[in-house]
Amino acid sequence: MSKEVVLVVEDEESFVEALRVGLAREGFRVEVARDGVEALTRFDTVRPDLVLLDVMLPKASGIDVCRQIRKKSQVPIIMVTAKSSEIDTVVGLEVGADDYITKPYRLTELVARMRAVLRRSSVDSSAPVAGLGPSAIEIDGITLDPEVHEVTVDGAVVTMPLKEFELLHLLLANAGRVVSRENIIDRIWGMDYVGDTKTLDVHIKRLRSKIESDPSNPTRIVTIRGLGYKFDKPR
Repeated sequence: MSKEVVLVVEDEESFVEALRVGLAREGFRVEVARDGVEALTRFDTVRPDLVLLDVMLPKASGIDVCRQIRKKSQVPIIMVTAKSSEIDTVVGLEVGADDYITKPYRLTELVARMRAVLRRSSVDSSAPVAGLGPSAIEIDGITLDPEVHEVTVDGAVVTMPLKEFELLHLLLANAGRVVSRENIIDRIWGMDYVGDTKTLDVHIKRLRSKIESDPSNPTRIVTIRGLGYKFDKPR
């Protein structure tokens, strides 16, 4: 069986060498790029199964690299951020990263996250969320059609990446009922998800920006404090 290929985008040599040895020991084939421009070139050449992408890079930032990769591929991306750079984490998730990890990190935690996103990406992306039907749902001016992966909001088609689409599908299918944060994460990211709940918060924010007339005062996707989220049916 061929080894899964990881493109490590990192300019700190100590991290590069440690990852070469550690990830190879865990059964991965490691390819390396040391700046943002090289990362994009190597991505096209190597066609990796996963990208481990540092935020702070020479020539082009990890955020820019992530944004460019997402224009052409849904390959799993894990961002690596400095411990104090919460803004990098949020922006990274907003431009399409699947997960993030902060320096310094333990190899065991990194490998667990890598394997989790690889398992999730191996599922057919055209399949509906587990337990949800394939029929179109129409509520409060929003129509979601799982068969063609299409969402319209007040008659206009709105483009959504897979995770946003699945999240909206889950909330619409349970319209009027609170869906707990834990349930959402289990259903959308999988029970083996090892990150924190910030990923969910970012995706909710992005969804609101696309379906709410005033995202800062949402009336469709509402927060139920201490519990989770609810798609509020119109009275």
